[in-house]
Amino acid sequence: MIRHLAAGSLVLLLAACGGRTLPDATVDTTKGPISKTPTKKPTAVLKRGGGFYKDDGPADEIPDGLDDIPDAEPKWEPLHKPATKPYVVLGKEYVPNNSVRPYKTRGIASWYGKKFHGQKTSIGEPYDMFAMTAAHPTLALPSYVRVTQLQSGKSVIVRVTDRGPFHADRVIDLSYTAAYKLGLINGGSGQVEVEAIIPGEPAATAYAQVTPPVRPAAGERDDIEQLARRMAQEERPVQNANSGASSGETVAKGVYLQLGAFANADNAENLKNHLLRELDWLNEAMRISPGGGIHRLQLGPYASRGDADKVAEKIRAALGYKPTIVVR
Repeated sequence: MIRHLAAGSLVLLLAACGGRTLPDATVDTTKGPISKTPTKKPTAVLKRGGGFYKDDGPADEIPDGLDDIPDAEPKWEPLHKPATKPYVVLGKEYVPNNSVRPYKTRGIASWYGKKFHGQKTSIGEPYDMFAMTAAHPTLALPSYVRVTQLQSGKSVIVRVTDRGPFHADRVIDLSYTAAYKLGLINGGSGQVEVEAIIPGEPAATAYAQVTPPVRPAAGERDDIEQLARRMAQEERPVQNANSGASSGETVAKGVYLQLGAFANADNAENLKNHLLRELDWLNEAMRISPGGGIHRLQLGPYASRGDADKVAEKIRAALGYKPTIVVR
């Protein structure tokens, strides 16, 4: 879930929030709700500074039978084309995989819960915190990974459906149920190993075909370089249709913080919704400014570069990445 960019993970790739309650139904646990009626209060004792999104957490009530929810079942699925486009979040460039390929890494896993429950993921499906899913910045969407809690050795298989987490120290965001089954709920985060699963291959073969991170292919490098060049070009004020501006209104000149840049408008909207939850202390407006084929998520305007830099430092302290200052 530009999630969540989660809280995230800022990803890209991303889609708009729906803000609606999920239907009362029992469906495939890799895609939809898994319980008709929540029946018990959460028992997690959450530590301050845990690894889920700010002010996020368990639902007010938790369905019975989370231990019985099966792992996601790996299978070949068509990739979500918008989620393969390169993107930039908080100054960091991401080139998503355009195919299911071997992958293995270790790092911190966090989880996201009630603030994103029912909201659209990067592939357009509603996020279900009680299903076996996850968010990752660059893995193909959808795809499948095995996540192993390093301290306990417990493993789960999840379906990757969203972008995030956009925190410097995290490698994957898990659904509530996946984190619960790995014993990560109380602490909010934990050390894990993440391995890609290639459907149809024996486990021993799939996990042995692990390669270190590689430079993007030539075509992918061209895409991200073009994106970066377009971002660097000076642009005229443009209509801000995605931020609720009326017809004919233009973005005011001034100093802004650029939080992300995407070729796909839905991905920019998804990151915006994640960051509105993650950075809920912000006072300035967050707007999506389209221009030159790029959708830029920006914050401001600020009266001066110094004012913008103070907020940029607060964002860096919260997420580990610092947004870019731009003058329009």
